[in-house]
Order: sequence, then structure tokens, then C-alpha cells
Amino acid sequence: MSAFRFLLLLIFVAVGGYTSVVASNHGMGLLPIFFGDMAKLGWPGQFNLDFMCMLALSGLWVSSRHRFSAPGIVLGVGAFLGGALFLSVYLFVESFRASGDTASLLLGKSRVPASFPK
Repeated sequence: MSAFRFLLLLIFVAVGGYTSVVASNHGMGLLPIFFGDMAKLGWPGQFNLDFMCMLALSGLWVSSRHRFSAPGIVLGVGAFLGGALFLSVYLFVESFRASGDTASLLLGKSRVPASFPK
């Protein structure tokens, strides 16, 4: 689990640093570029559509983990909008809450069957 947590920290630093440089050089106008590339029906747009679908799955997983409660839906929206920056922090925190138990990390503590091997 410590290697996974290290990877999460690396992702956060890399994506956060890269995002900071891009935002300072190009501003915060991501959405027109993102959806504009999709409207052109080229490879950059295909990548953006694929990425947006992955973000949607990430948001649904986070919400599902919290049984679609109000806080879970808010966290799911955060996962969809925040991407790897959000998810790396979320998984880092949840890995400690799950005490390193992978099944609990993936499903949420309340959904892990008592008979599930640890």
C-alpha cells in the first residue's frame, strides 16, 4: 500500500505542477479548447471524449462507494471535475481510512462482506 500511496503523491505533484505551468502560460480557458477539439472530430477530440468518459466513471465510482449519499454525490462531482488531482488526494486519504485493506478501499467499508479474505 505504501507504493500505491507514493504513486498517488507522484501523480498529485506531477499533474499539479503541470497544471500550474499551463494555467500561468495559457490562462484558465480549458473548456472552449476541450469541447472545441471534440467538435472538430479529430484525434485530440477523441482523446478528450475518452478522457471525459473516464472522468464520468470515476465520479460514479466515488459516488457509489458512498452509496450515492449527498456527500458521496458531491465527492463524485469533485472526481468528475477534478480528475487526477482530486482522485489522487481522495485515494490517499481513503487508503488510510481503509487501514490498507484493498477491498475496503475499492468498495467502502460498509460493503465488504465479513467472509471476504483480508
